Amino acid sequence: MKRLFVTIALGFILSGTAFGQEKSAKDAIVGAWSLVSVTSEMDDGKKGEPFGPSPKGIIIFSNDGHFSLFQSSAEIPKIAANDRAKATPEEALSIVASSIAYYGTYSIDEQTKVMVVNLAASTYANVAAIPNQKRTITLLSSDELKFDNPRTPNGMTLRTAWKRAAAP
Repeated sequence: MKRLFVTIALGFILSGTAFGQEKSAKDAIVGAWSLVSVTSEMDDGKKGEPFGPSPKGIIIFSNDGHFSLFQSSAEIPKIAANDRAKATPEEALSIVASSIAYYGTYSIDEQTKVMVVNLAASTYANVAAIPNQKRTITLLSSDELKFDNPRTPNGMTLRTAWKRAAAP
């Protein structure tokens, strides 16, 4: 009986220790994440997949508050001239419409799970000019991350899903 009591008490102590050591969102988000999906929703309810059904991408969060993101459609057209400075207008339009990259700094409000990003630069300069952009973290586990960008410059909500990038 005494052994059972000690075992139960030890179980409570250890489970309390595990709960007390739960990572903060800022610590849990650090690392590389591979893009799973991007969906968009307009104010009128119209939904879409801006990068198609199988997008490519990565987002990397450092522990010192920096991040970098790249997202694209699965197939980006090649430039016939084999020189990015010599893309035809059609090639350039297709590439710009099917990809985005940016980097900057981030912080996370642990209570609300709102991430605030400040972009240093972007392939879409209009978005880089907006300070203190908010992203609502809807899921953060050891291997899954989901967050919403509640208002893009063109008025849509973007929902992104990521999985922890596998080590090489």
